[in-house]
Amino acid sequence: MTAILDAPATAGLDVDRLIARYDGRVPRYTSYPTAPHFTPAVGAGVYARWLAQLPAETPLSLYLHVPFCDRLCLYCGCNTTVVRLETSHRHYAAMLLREIDAVAGLIGRRATVSHAHWGGGTATSLPGDCLIAVMDRLRARFAFAPDAEVAIELDPTSLPDDRRDALGPMGVTRISLGVQDLEPSVQEAIGRMQSYEETEACAKAARALGVGSLNLDLIYGLPLQTEEGVARTARRALALKADRVAVFGYAHVPWMKRHQALIPEEQLPGPSERYAQLNAIHRVLTEEGGYVAIGLDHYALPSDAMAQAAAGRRLKRCFQGYTTDAAPALIGFGASSIGSLPQGYVQNAPTAAAYIKEIEAGRLATVRGVAVTPDDRLRRDVIERVMCDLEVDLAAVAAEHGADPAPLLEAASEGLEKFVEDGLASWDGRRIAVSERGRPFVRSVAALFDAYLAQASDKPRHSRAV
Repeated sequence: MTAILDAPATAGLDVDRLIARYDGRVPRYTSYPTAPHFTPAVGAGVYARWLAQLPAETPLSLYLHVPFCDRLCLYCGCNTTVVRLETSHRHYAAMLLREIDAVAGLIGRRATVSHAHWGGGTATSLPGDCLIAVMDRLRARFAFAPDAEVAIELDPTSLPDDRRDALGPMGVTRISLGVQDLEPSVQEAIGRMQSYEETEACAKAARALGVGSLNLDLIYGLPLQTEEGVARTARRALALKADRVAVFGYAHVPWMKRHQALIPEEQLPGPSERYAQLNAIHRVLTEEGGYVAIGLDHYALPSDAMAQAAAGRRLKRCFQGYTTDAAPALIGFGASSIGSLPQGYVQNAPTAAAYIKEIEAGRLATVRGVAVTPDDRLRRDVIERVMCDLEVDLAAVAAEHGADPAPLLEAASEGLEKFVEDGLASWDGRRIAVSERGRPFVRSVAALFDAYLAQASDKPRHSRAV
């Protein structure tokens, strides 16, 4: 596989011009409508009703959020705080148990579970016995499928023995390790010192405990990063033999994450430098590592289920990014967690304190959400196919929804002209296909079908497209 934008495949193209033309602020489209459009109109009462209305045969995916870390990395955009008190961790785990019981009671049966994902923060901030207890309660309240995936995000620099040893009893099948960057100067600039040796040891320990699959996270666009440096990091990451690699662009949003203001903006690479870094990582992973590019920002070995799902047009997109999970309902547990049900989206209270207050009072912690309309569902499917497959047949998707395709066709005809001119996409009047050189701009193509994006108050919330 060639570079995304590189000679000779794109000879004559002005990369700076393309970035200036398309690198606006657009959503990552892990949902539609996106989270800025959630409102308090969908609260605990609505969520309780939606849970009770889930059809009996509906399989579920579960997400558990642990909003604690031992340190605060300056680049972080997650919902987390630095909390080291074990008593706080144990109390939070107790609240998770109560929420699990409440939600399962409202569903009214041991619903089938196909996926469970622990995220954060640092999921392993919780003591090992708490992690096991929560998984045991989930298995008691829900019917995990024999091949259910249980994934957990780990910080290689903060994995005490009890947390590591809990992975087996928890039934973890996949771990995700944050690598980000292995250059010491970059690590110092973002407040995350992490040696390659620590990362390697964590991966080996997990595999020794029976964890069969490994994900790695890399980031470009961080302070002091260079094209050569990110390529070195990517090459060293190849030795870890990860099944999947996610490559995210750093989102500098200090108006939302105040700690990011501690990063001097003059240390951040500019748009063209960011693009060169993305291209460098892409080349290493695809040409030297044999990975297949998936959607916007994921890579997978050809033998991995994600690569196979992408090839079969079965890839999905959710709040954790790209997934093979096709469950029609995602149940979120913990502070700030987001759930997705057939009726719409729900989100828990954003802070641990607010979440705990609601659970202790015997209430669900849901504080906002949005009910989806038929038009939302139609546009969501179009956006998901663009983001996952880099192509979509608008007329076919509209037919599946029993909808008039005219608004979609009009949006495409009006918005795609410049993408076609620059060789980033093709358009035949009903079908869009994003080219390989257009891959980094796929969010901008998807945004053509976002009926909410024109609201001016929403735009500053999003990260840059590249």
